[in-house]
Amino acid sequence: MSYSQAKKKYAKIGVDTDKAIAALSAIPVSMHCWQGDDVTGFESVGGASNGIQTTGNYPGKATTPAELMADVEFAMSLIPGKHRLNLHACYGIHEGSVADRDKLGIKHFKPWVEWAKRLGIGLDFNPTFFSHANVVDGLTLAATDPKIREFWVKHGIQCLKIAEYMGKELKSPCTINFWAPDGFKDDPSDRLGPRQRMADSLDKIFKTKYDKKAVVPTLESKLFGIGVESYTVNSHEFVMGYAQSRKILALLDMGHFHLTENVADKISSFLMFFGKVAFHISRPVRWDSDHVIRQNDDLAAAAREIVKMGPENFIIALDYFDASICRVAAWVLGMRNMQKELLKAMLTPNAKLKALQDSGDFTAQLVLQEEYKNYPFESVWGEFCKRHGVAAGEEWFASVKKYEKEVLLKR
Repeated sequence: MSYSQAKKKYAKIGVDTDKAIAALSAIPVSMHCWQGDDVTGFESVGGASNGIQTTGNYPGKATTPAELMADVEFAMSLIPGKHRLNLHACYGIHEGSVADRDKLGIKHFKPWVEWAKRLGIGLDFNPTFFSHANVVDGLTLAATDPKIREFWVKHGIQCLKIAEYMGKELKSPCTINFWAPDGFKDDPSDRLGPRQRMADSLDKIFKTKYDKKAVVPTLESKLFGIGVESYTVNSHEFVMGYAQSRKILALLDMGHFHLTENVADKISSFLMFFGKVAFHISRPVRWDSDHVIRQNDDLAAAAREIVKMGPENFIIALDYFDASICRVAAWVLGMRNMQKELLKAMLTPNAKLKALQDSGDFTAQLVLQEEYKNYPFESVWGEFCKRHGVAAGEEWFASVKKYEKEVLLKR
């Protein structure tokens, strides 16, 4: 079906496709840098550790800042719209000796900011509380040793300063997300103490003065991790309580809940009490495995909630890493899948369906919910991609294979 025909069909149910295309074009998704090199970073040749692990050995991963920047730039050329890049602190660019985490500074991220300026995109940031010798017995900010806690508090403070620099330089607020893998492999004898130490460490970090217009701090919860299967300090309840009491945002990650939970159902509650929702889009397979996101029911449900409650109220970022497939393809596929589900939600007459629910006409609601799924979404997606100068179908993959042959496989 042509776009003009699809436009008329949607108009009959009160949906303006041009308006939907414009709205989707205005939604930036923060693409995660760590898919490009398996969460390795530029501090050492070692892989990810301390609660983080990648599997697979697909060839061509980025090993230098220049390679990672080139791969990100190429991936973004195949994704419609203007987006952001999400950086971890371990991706600082060091000249000569590598600065330790508590000594990281603005100079280590200036090349990233200059690169982002050239592309016209914003940056988001994350302290790196893993893959380091000072992760002791699975603990960082909640460690029993005050010297270890002090090291990580300094790291968090330095990261706040770096995030402020990014936000001000790029004239776009930088979301800085705090995720720490602290926990225990087996049942602990003391559950309260580590959480008290975690809260105290976070308080020391957030006492640092920062420009709240340039920096948006978030705290991410965790269900469990590798080596900390029985107890995590930053549980969902801890993070919600801490974030609300300290007036920062709690961050939802789709992979950090039990597989029987409906993460989309949590979004409206978060919005009510926090005013804004920070959201990591991931796909768990039996555990927090961070697979490349697919157009499945979980993603569709999350996208519907985002659209119905206003995309301007959400900070959307992707979070997955797969070393068993082409890393660039994983980026492009995930980003486009996120946009596709957002567009599908925008092409749904949500106000009409809400009215049916409120009036108690659940039969009509169910029938129309199903019928609208078969409307000509692909025609509108095609027009959206056309307006942004990228391929609408799988033709983009041919470009990735060419890039793989000419660039990735020669590394």
